[in-house]
Amino acid sequence: MNELYNNLYDEDALHEECGVFGIYDFDANDVASSIYYGLFALQHRGQESCGIAVSDTQGPKGNMLSYKGMGLVNEVFTTEQLEKMHGDIGVGHVRYSTAGSSTRENAQPLVLNYVKGTLALAHNGNLINAAELRHDLEYTGAIFQTTIDSEVIAYHIARERLNSKTVEEAVGRACRKLKGAYSLVVASPRKLIGARDPQGFKPLCIGKRDNAYIITSETCALDTIGATFVRDIKPGEVVTITPENGIVSNLDMTVPKEQEARCIFEYIYFARPDSHIDGESVYASRIKAGRFLAQDSPVEADLVTGVPESGNAAALGYSLESGIPYGTAFVKNAYVGRTFIKPKQSARESSVQVKLNVLKEAVQGKRVIMIDDSIVRGTTSDRIVKMLRDAGATEVHVRISSPPFLWPCYFGTDIPAREQLIAYNRSIEDIRQIIGADSLGYLELERLPQLVNGLPICNGCFTGNYPMDPPTEDIRGDYYDKEADLEKRILSRP
Repeated sequence: MNELYNNLYDEDALHEECGVFGIYDFDANDVASSIYYGLFALQHRGQESCGIAVSDTQGPKGNMLSYKGMGLVNEVFTTEQLEKMHGDIGVGHVRYSTAGSSTRENAQPLVLNYVKGTLALAHNGNLINAAELRHDLEYTGAIFQTTIDSEVIAYHIARERLNSKTVEEAVGRACRKLKGAYSLVVASPRKLIGARDPQGFKPLCIGKRDNAYIITSETCALDTIGATFVRDIKPGEVVTITPENGIVSNLDMTVPKEQEARCIFEYIYFARPDSHIDGESVYASRIKAGRFLAQDSPVEADLVTGVPESGNAAALGYSLESGIPYGTAFVKNAYVGRTFIKPKQSARESSVQVKLNVLKEAVQGKRVIMIDDSIVRGTTSDRIVKMLRDAGATEVHVRISSPPFLWPCYFGTDIPAREQLIAYNRSIEDIRQIIGADSLGYLELERLPQLVNGLPICNGCFTGNYPMDPPTEDIRGDYYDKEADLEKRILSRP
């Protein structure tokens, strides 16, 4: 496992599954470099692996060029590699694994050659019925090259294509079989397709630059390549982009608005603060979270500071609401490498001190309010509190811009099993003592919808009330034991 881009610590941090980016240039310009820069803007969504696949819509239908590897975007791709990737349509992907092992084979995009042509697919999210769909395919002879649910999606699209008039019809028919979170970008030989699950767990939007159309996870990727935002893809919508018809929408899978369930952590932590999701500013949501904390958990202090980067906006909101000065108390080393390459836990013990240092002049002799986005296992919060005390802070009051985690996530966030969560079977006072803070306050649960002006959200990781029935087996780790499972199913056949 690895840390998120610009994250301060890995063992107690949340990780999103991935980011997707697709583009179709109607003027037939090469798009590989645009995908590269789009992925660079989405690097915070996953640092484990990345990949790009492109195709020339004027060339042979099966000619899809792809390259992927383990590591950051600028580590995997060189100028020479990008210059070789000629094509006017393509997709890209950055990944952090929440289901399926961390290997190059599991990197995306997936490129599938089948009887109707070639597909390149990039997927963000987790399916809760991936095992069931995979079994169906294996019993009819499918051979899988990966352990990720994205390959299950690709196979079902290919299978549905055999009985569909168009590839977009096949994507729609395949999506009706899927349960869980998915934002998809699919490049066929002549079409760019985007699909978002009916609950809208993960973001997906459309942009335009000259005669090129883009489908991507966040609006910040559009800004990076000089594209303008067109609109969000709606929950349950499938869009098809072609030179002949522009953007064509299919809303057959949409559900009543009250059944939608956006991941609230996109707004609290995952998305870049300069992004907008479904009409709501991520930055404004974090400012609100800080203001609500100041209203609901006030405390007298001399300084409000955020744990970079995700705590900064909420800290500013707390300061604006409380009138307590906002200041920088932490200096982050922006050049620290990814700690997942270190083989032993002991090698990570000093990761907080390596990546983060306290400005003694800013905190010495002061009562400090420290704002962070979450406490997962609690294995780093105590160290950061201690760092502030060692630097001379007389009091350290911790405020968290989310409620306590009490349940795991099955939809693309690596929130661990309940037993590993610090809030499980503990009171807030218990947690305060463990992390060594003078006081501790969390965002109130009822404040979450207010962060996004009433948009329907998923709060299952806080309440255990999921938008759909969770899987009966843990789907978040490495894939199940196929041989044992197949043997059991064969023996149980009538």
